[in-house]
Amino acid sequence: MTTTFITGANKSLGYETARRLIEAGHDVLLGARDPERGRAAADALGARFVRIDVTSDASVAAAAADVAAREGGIDVLINNAGVLGTHDPADRITAADAGEVFEVNVVGIVRVTHAFLPLLRTSAHPVIVNVSSGMGSFGATHDAGRVESRVVAPLYTASKAAVTMLTTQYAKAWPDVKVNAADPGYTATDFNGHSGPQTVTEGTDAIVALATIGADGPTGTFQDRHGTMPW
Repeated sequence: MTTTFITGANKSLGYETARRLIEAGHDVLLGARDPERGRAAADALGARFVRIDVTSDASVAAAAADVAAREGGIDVLINNAGVLGTHDPADRITAADAGEVFEVNVVGIVRVTHAFLPLLRTSAHPVIVNVSSGMGSFGATHDAGRVESRVVAPLYTASKAAVTMLTTQYAKAWPDVKVNAADPGYTATDFNGHSGPQTVTEGTDAIVALATIGADGPTGTFQDRHGTMPW
């Protein structure tokens, strides 16, 4: 059975990803910062809850140790945890605001990936999926025909651009691991007050597809539910 660890999985895209992968036969480890919400989500899905705060070295190390002791390793790591950050206009954004967003969206991925890479390498076909965004795509945000071009969110967009580049660099560094980035698209979630036109299931299409690739699957790519995303 494929063992999959998902961060930020107690709601929205993470929760739906967990549900769909369990349905596909994966043994899902549901990572979340809040124990009460995390356990409730895991119990509802039939997953195992693992407490993890991606901003804490100690928490991430403890989560990796927990998985090492219980499962021995994982096959798929989905770095889903993320924050939108401040809604303040660009001229009011501070360094502290930037630190908050990048600590979760970028440094959190580095922290979790570093801790879980030894567990991934116990798998015959290790896979990492980093949840990025079309908001971090230079091509999408400069295309007047796309919704991404009409949004100004400097910190979130910059952090997701960093996630995509981090993905391509990890893919080059680790030929033995399939590392890809997924763009959920404009999906109705808490992030946007449920204003997105896509359902949460549609929003997880790319994540699930990349989490279930075989040994001959792609690496170093950026994909949404329709195919390859522009960089």
